[in-house]
Amino acid sequence: MTIRSYNPADPADLVAEAPAPGAEAVQTAVARARAAQAGWLAAGAAGRSAALTKVAEKLEANAEELAQLMVREVGKPIAEARGEVARAVAIWRYNAQAPFAASGAVHETAVGPGLLLTRRRPYGVAGLITPWNFPLAIPSWKAAPALAVGNAVVLKPSSEAIGLAVRLGELVAEAGLPADVFTVLPGGGAEGGTLVGAADVVSFTGSTGVGRQVVRTATERGIPVQAELGGLNSALVLPDADFELAATHLAAAIAGYAGQKCTATSRVIAVGAAYEPLRAALVKALAQVDDTACGPVINAASRDEITTAVASAQEAGAEVLTGGGVPDRDGWYLDPTLVTGVPVDHPLHREEFFGPIAVLHAAADLDEAIALANDTPYTLAASVHTRNLDAALAAADRLDAGMIRVNAPSSGVDYHLPFGGAKGASHGGREQGQAALDFYTQSRTVTLLPGGGA
Repeated sequence: MTIRSYNPADPADLVAEAPAPGAEAVQTAVARARAAQAGWLAAGAAGRSAALTKVAEKLEANAEELAQLMVREVGKPIAEARGEVARAVAIWRYNAQAPFAASGAVHETAVGPGLLLTRRRPYGVAGLITPWNFPLAIPSWKAAPALAVGNAVVLKPSSEAIGLAVRLGELVAEAGLPADVFTVLPGGGAEGGTLVGAADVVSFTGSTGVGRQVVRTATERGIPVQAELGGLNSALVLPDADFELAATHLAAAIAGYAGQKCTATSRVIAVGAAYEPLRAALVKALAQVDDTACGPVINAASRDEITTAVASAQEAGAEVLTGGGVPDRDGWYLDPTLVTGVPVDHPLHREEFFGPIAVLHAAADLDEAIALANDTPYTLAASVHTRNLDAALAAADRLDAGMIRVNAPSSGVDYHLPFGGAKGASHGGREQGQAALDFYTQSRTVTLLPGGGA
């Protein structure tokens, strides 16, 4: 079996291909990583910090090449691609300081002399399974903290982004990390399943169905696992909001990178008198989004799934306020789309569609808006748009979402803060920042008592 990655803006353009290595190759890679991990940990804080700093420098030195490859392989608009590369550089630099952080604490004994210590130590081999939509940032925010605390890493990237993953592996090697400490293995479901069955700690980002299987397998093995499974994210717009500003934020969160972000806004909830002015402003803002901000969806199946859902919603009585069409051009493009009147049991209301589309709802008041926003098992992110501090605080307290942004797009992540959702959007520990360092380590308690000598 050969894994192939194509350009979504020009489907005839084969970007990268690699043979699927098979389950045995994954087992071998994990075994080699486990053998290399002890030496990587023994390199100490200074050694690991220096190596991760060099990775950041390699990425920065090749930033434009990586950005152009990202545009070609996953269709990310060039401005966002450059931003993602810069973010990856920052992630490696941030985590390069982590090896020097305190890894435990000293405690008093209950009785008599001695020391009680707590320490955090790496698990061994981190198995990472990553998606195509952030092909550099997500592998970086998983691998960098795992490596910083002394784990070795085996990365199984999405088949849609193997070119960038392989290039990342080459740059990591050029940075001087020891052999087998960071391994990239392109592959499919068989390779991913084998990795989950062999690694010592697992981090997954991808579809809900696959993620649940990853969690089951890892849990049965008794190893730590985190899984990010996407989100059905809402934006609440109150009557006192700046509608033009809110519409600008929402258009970016709905159609930026063709809506292919797990933090993208897919449901807009207008509260009370906000409905009509927001509707007009948002239709105008979405109509102004062009290919330099939106870009194509990843493949034909994704485009067809979205257009079928829109047609089905219209048959059920929904109204397309803007978009809904497919441009007459090469590539998997969709017009940024806003739909209203979607029945609450329709898939557009209940499921995540990875594309530039959102549903507009009306709510009588903030209570109804919050209830509507919370009526989903996939609450990763939410945004609230208001000038009323009391309302913003009330919404932030009551929304079931892992990340809540006030007067900002839902699609935004700070790499030094915890990342993750609520309910079925996430499983296990948070990613990024200190939370990631904690996830990739386990706590040990050490008791040191006098030996009885002179």
